[in-house]
Parts: sequence; structure tokens; C-alpha cells
Amino acid sequence: MAQTCDLILTGGTIVNQDGEGVRDVAVTNGIIVAIGDLSHWSAGKRIDCKGLHVLPGVIDSQVHFREPGLTHKEDLETGSRSAALGGVTAVFEMPNTNPLTTTAETLAEKVRLGTHRMHCDFAFWVGGTHENAKDVPELERLPGSAGIKVFMGSSTGSLLVADDPGVSSILEKTSRRAAFHSEDEFRLEERKPLRVKGDPNSHHVWRDVTTALQCTQRLVHIAREKGAAIHVLHISTEEEIEFLSHHKDVATAEATTHHLTLDSSLYATLGTKLQMNPPVREARHRDGIWRGVQLGIVDVLGSDHAPHTLEEKAKPYPDSPSGMTGVQTLVPVMLDHVNAGRLSLQRFVDLSSAGPARIFQIARKGRIAVGYDGDFTVVDMKRRETITDAWIASRAGWTPYNGKQVTGWPVGTFVRGHQVMWQGEIVTPAQGEPVRFVQAL
Repeated sequence: MAQTCDLILTGGTIVNQDGEGVRDVAVTNGIIVAIGDLSHWSAGKRIDCKGLHVLPGVIDSQVHFREPGLTHKEDLETGSRSAALGGVTAVFEMPNTNPLTTTAETLAEKVRLGTHRMHCDFAFWVGGTHENAKDVPELERLPGSAGIKVFMGSSTGSLLVADDPGVSSILEKTSRRAAFHSEDEFRLEERKPLRVKGDPNSHHVWRDVTTALQCTQRLVHIAREKGAAIHVLHISTEEEIEFLSHHKDVATAEATTHHLTLDSSLYATLGTKLQMNPPVREARHRDGIWRGVQLGIVDVLGSDHAPHTLEEKAKPYPDSPSGMTGVQTLVPVMLDHVNAGRLSLQRFVDLSSAGPARIFQIARKGRIAVGYDGDFTVVDMKRRETITDAWIASRAGWTPYNGKQVTGWPVGTFVRGHQVMWQGEIVTPAQGEPVRFVQAL
């Protein structure tokens, strides 16, 4: 007797824990219910994916969508629209908004703002501070909480926790994996005179290798002392990759698309558009991070999508803000790397889906498997496109990859069985909901 379901993707090459193969996948009530030859099944919607690859939904665990408080740059709707158009099915958004996301109340308000207004599923990092360290056990288990995020280097107001005792007071309370922006604030303050007015190339001179490595060494020492699990965001140096290779029992690591793709020679053409914290550095660091990917030292990919308007970015350095768009370009830029032979498609899936699910203990996401959410990123591995500013849906409206030709393109985004994006168009009203975590169920 024929089985029935809500949705079947037919004839695509599914990439999952069972390898790669042409199979159908069925979803009912948002959950995957079958994988295989489903030609005899009936479905409310059947979508032909012949010639395409069906990947587990891509999870970007580091984005800044600027809402509340800075919505002239981005908001939860525009940022998530950009994510969905780029094939991203879930995001973890950062706490440096206005007001800061540091309390149960500010987190709940973000969850309210995102629910059924964002085009992908979501969680929000809660900023760890000197003031809320005592509340960490509650904050990391609230609905929609991705866990605790700490800025050890240049941030705003009370989100900066530069001192070891402050970091210790947070990590002695965490039970989930806490995420860190790891740059040594004390060294940054000492080296500020090295910034050259009007020269963004001096950005990576000011925020040098030692600034990153020294902080990461401090952080790992504290984590080991407190028996805490940590996640080091946006690794930018070859030296950190080598150091972290000896500390994988306590530390996971993220690489960003821009640190894997760009290098400091591009300050000459991109100027402040290349300005990020931590900075894009010389090519040897990009190559070192790639070695971290190839050796398994890097656990996840993130975009660190951090939009600013072109007017803001046009200010002369160092008055220009650090940050660039990235959530929409993560998938096509990385698929281009896959096609260039820098990593396999299975390794991309591990970095963008299975990896985040594993290290953050996400419930029912990260795999194409029966019982998991029907989250899919459908890609055309042969499609050649040129990334342009006009394609970017972010309110900022620009990308450092403007004019870059890539091979490999996202053509479909499915979130819990909802067809959100297809062939470059948002086709379903926003239905984003909070991501759930095993340790907070």
C-alpha cells in the first residue's frame, strides 16, 4: 500500500552519514520519515532534484543581525532572508545589539522578534559579562539560547571581559560549550599607536598574531583549570591552528569564509571593506587555516556576517567599523572551494551541518536521517554564477566578493519541510522557530 507524506525531494544526490547516492527523501510534519526509492509514495508536494545535491541544512553559528538597536544596518528579517537565499537553514545570532543580549528578558524579546518573522531557524548567543556570571546556569538553558558568548577583545560596554578572573567566573558556571572572541584587549590597547590613519592595511599590524595567540593560550589555560568546554571563533592565524591541535579535548575551533578565501594583499583594492576583527592576514595564515580544515583541527564554518552600511565603511581608517556581510555567500564561496579540490563535499557537510550539531548538541538537525528535521540545502555543483552586490539581500547591500565567479550554487532552502527558497526566490512566508539543544530540552 502506498505511503503518504507532506513532501518528497526526488532524484537528488543525497549527502549524509551513509555517503553520497541518488535517493528520495520524504518529510511529514517537518520531520524526515523515509529515505530511498519513494516512487510509490504519494506526497502533498513532490520536487524534482535530478542533477542536484541535497545536503543537510547548513547551520551558520556566527552572525550579527543587528536587531534590536542597529536596524539601519540589518534586522532579523533581512538577515535571515539573506541566509535563506544563500542556502542557510539555521543561524546563531550574536549578543552585541542594543540593548545587549545579556538577560533572560532581552533574550526572550529576541526570540519573540524572530519567531515566524525570520526565514530560517535561529538561536541567540547570550553575552557573558562580569555582572551576569552568576546567572550563566539559567541563561544557557533558556529557550532559544545558543549558550554563552564572551568578547575578550574590543567590544562595547559591559560585553568586554578582558581579564582572566572575569573569564574564570563565567567558565566555572558553564555546562554547555561557551564561545569566545579571542583577542588580547590589553595588547590591543598598547598597540593602538600602530594604527595608521587612512591605511586599513595597518589593521592587521595593530591586531597582530600575538594578540590572537596570546589570548587563545590564556583562554585554553582557564578552560582546562575550570573543566569547561570552549569554542574559539574566527581563527585567523596559523599559530593558533598549531596551538589548538594540542588542546582538542577542551577547545573546538571555527574558520570563517573570509579567512579561508581572502588575504591582506586585498586591502589595496577592497580597503575598509576587508576590515574585520580579527583581521584578514597574510596568505600564510589563510593557508595555515586550510591545513587546520584538512587535518580536522577546525570543527565548523561560520560567516561572522557583520554588516555595516557603505557610508559607514567609507569612513577613513581607523574610524571605519570592522565587519562585512557573509551569510549569503558562505555556501557558494565554499562550494567553489570544493570544486577547486580544497575540500570534499562530505567535509563541507561536516563543517557546516554535522559539525555544529555535534559540538553544540543541537537536537534533530545536522543530518539527513529519519527522525531529524526536514532541513535541506539543495545545491547545483556545476552551476557557474558571479556573486554581485545586487544579489545580496542584506540591508547593507554589498559583499567583498562582488564580481567573484564561483562554481557551485544554492538553489533550494528547506526548513522543517517548508520550501523557503527555490531558484533564487523566497517562496514561503517566514516560519523560523528557535533551534532546540539537547542540554536544554
